[in-house]
Amino acid sequence: MVQFFAVHWFVESAWARPYSWARNNISDLGNAHCALQSDPEPRYVCSPEHAAMNASFIALGTLLVVGIALTGALWRRGSASTVTRFLSAGAGVGFVLAGLAPADVHENQHVLGALLIMGTGNIGLLLAGARLAENVSGPLRRLTTLLGITALTAFGLFLSGHYLGLGMGGMERVAAFPLLAWALVVGSRGLLPQKTRTPGTTPEMPIARTPQGQ
Repeated sequence: MVQFFAVHWFVESAWARPYSWARNNISDLGNAHCALQSDPEPRYVCSPEHAAMNASFIALGTLLVVGIALTGALWRRGSASTVTRFLSAGAGVGFVLAGLAPADVHENQHVLGALLIMGTGNIGLLLAGARLAENVSGPLRRLTTLLGITALTAFGLFLSGHYLGLGMGGMERVAAFPLLAWALVVGSRGLLPQKTRTPGTTPEMPIARTPQGQ
């Protein structure tokens, strides 16, 4: 996830005309050609380092799928959890597809990738709040649900053209970034060793020692 934001900053800084988080889509960074775009908002797009952005999309998607596959211990057992993980991993597939099919080269495939990221992926994020394992802290589970609700709501607003003053690019980021933030937090937790306690046990109490000879 860190590489994505680092590359995002590098690619946007290469624009001759300043890149705007409010006016520009994330996908604009990966467009292969310089041109005036009119859908959904008019803007001039020219991304000299688009190849780096598309490579970052592919790397991000691959890592997201692998990360969800490797964090099985953080999920409850059962088919519902399996479905939730598949939905979440769908976002990773979407990022890979977005990187392989820039919006100005293969528009339909790119749109499909975006739907997988902000549609399928965010549904998985919403459901994950109830499917994370019981040893995952309650605040993290509740935060997961809240992020899912926020991202799905923002996706609906983005599709309907209601940007609430954030701009097209701003609302798109509210729809796309919660999943990345969640994956970073949950993935870090899954990689760190966790303290375990056997159910029904209590911490050992120190044994009082008496001086010898008494």
